[in-house]
Amino acid sequence: MTKTSRELRPARPIGATDIKAATKHLSENVQRAKPLKVLIVDLNNYASFPTLAVGLLTASLREQGHVVDVLCPLAFDVPATVRERREWIWDHYRRRLHLTDFVPALTIRDTMRRLRERHIERPHATVLRELETALDRRPDAVLLSAYLQHYATVREIGRMAAERDVPVILGGPMFNLPDVAAAWRDLPGLSAIVGAEVDRTLPAILTALNEGSDLLQFSGVTLPDGRSSAAAMPLRALDTSPVPDFTDFPWDRYPVRIIPVMTGRGCQWDKCLFCSDVISASGRTFRTRSVENVLLELEEQARRHETTNFLFLDLKLNSWPDMLRGIGRNLGRYVRGAEWIGTVHVDQRRDNGLSRHDLEAAVEGGMRRISFGLESGSQTLLDAMKKGSSVERNSLFIRDAHAAGLSVRCTMFKGFPGETAADMELTADFLEAHAEFLGRVHFNDFTLQTGTPIWDAMQAKAVGNELPPLDVHTHRNARARSEYRYRTPPDRAYRRAKARALKVVHQINRRHLSNTARQFDGLM
Repeated sequence: MTKTSRELRPARPIGATDIKAATKHLSENVQRAKPLKVLIVDLNNYASFPTLAVGLLTASLREQGHVVDVLCPLAFDVPATVRERREWIWDHYRRRLHLTDFVPALTIRDTMRRLRERHIERPHATVLRELETALDRRPDAVLLSAYLQHYATVREIGRMAAERDVPVILGGPMFNLPDVAAAWRDLPGLSAIVGAEVDRTLPAILTALNEGSDLLQFSGVTLPDGRSSAAAMPLRALDTSPVPDFTDFPWDRYPVRIIPVMTGRGCQWDKCLFCSDVISASGRTFRTRSVENVLLELEEQARRHETTNFLFLDLKLNSWPDMLRGIGRNLGRYVRGAEWIGTVHVDQRRDNGLSRHDLEAAVEGGMRRISFGLESGSQTLLDAMKKGSSVERNSLFIRDAHAAGLSVRCTMFKGFPGETAADMELTADFLEAHAEFLGRVHFNDFTLQTGTPIWDAMQAKAVGNELPPLDVHTHRNARARSEYRYRTPPDRAYRRAKARALKVVHQINRRHLSNTARQFDGLM
């Protein structure tokens, strides 16, 4: 492997001194505490593979001897929602309505969005029924790892737990943001909200909860009364994290047995103005595991679950290029016949790990699909976003990846502040020129989220009496996002260009994926 810069070197294997520092709250008394019965409720029913966070929490607790029960909705025939699939004409018309900028249709659009959101986020009756049964077994604590769309479900779970005097600890990627934690802290039944990476400290947190100790001794904690501890620092000793325990998930119900993996946390670029991932508890600053540590985990998970399929959930698998290369070159020696997919950032580093040679080597090593953020076909807009990519390099990457045998997926959005009809024309042109090389395109609306660089910049401009181009009519801290409308609606030329872009998107998405990638359809 080539030598990397200081900030990109993988986390080294740690010794006894480092382990003591990483687990400073695990005193001898805590480690000898009686085993606790813990119920973990899996709220992520939006994918047909195990939830990585739940696997990490389970492994962390079982390593310390605690008894863990995992409630997974799919085990009770609650169907998982597929993220993406082959489209039909109805999907095209629904997308056009969802992304309309035609002023007379905006009220209908907003109403449809709210109804769909309410339908998707409603607590599922089967989950609540099974939860009631699990709570009647009197666990010592309930753990919830939630995304922000789970608010209604968390509220109901907290109410049911409070009726039985069972404490609840809530965690998730965005609860390190103070405004978000404040919007959730008064939900019934919550003992604490934790906005931290608790791979190693979770057992100590639960022991303190059980013993009535002060939870504010741990960083990243917000209590129902509003008190909070210092913000948690990013976890850097990633090689010490446990191998996720997915044994409780309903493997017989998955159409394909796929193991989720993360080789590192955060993003090496870390500058996109719109990105909320890099401000989350696990996304702050880039940290990586060693290649060997990742490969050994893949080998172990393949043995446990009799599968050779892996999904890398890294924000960008090429933050450290030698990780992507290391997996491609070596995984076959650890897991024979392994196949895998992941997401990358087509940045402008001289070596970003995405050369034609690198992509061919990744395919040779089992890679089948690759996803990246295209965002726009306009260089002016990419620069305004601080995306760190170029139209020319995106084009080269798409063609090289397709030629190497990869199914290429990209994400895009419209409506970034300052986008013009000319920008959208360039986006439509780009899609038309590359349609034959793309397997899927996820095209959405610009989302204005709390804590992102563009949110902070717009807030500063508003304070300085320099009004931003958007009118925010609703801001919800519980969802960490704002609903907005443009002060000057996009003109007819913009709408025509957008219609052309969306037509190409549908033409791409209605095709079947290639045979080699079809098993991963809907997973990214």
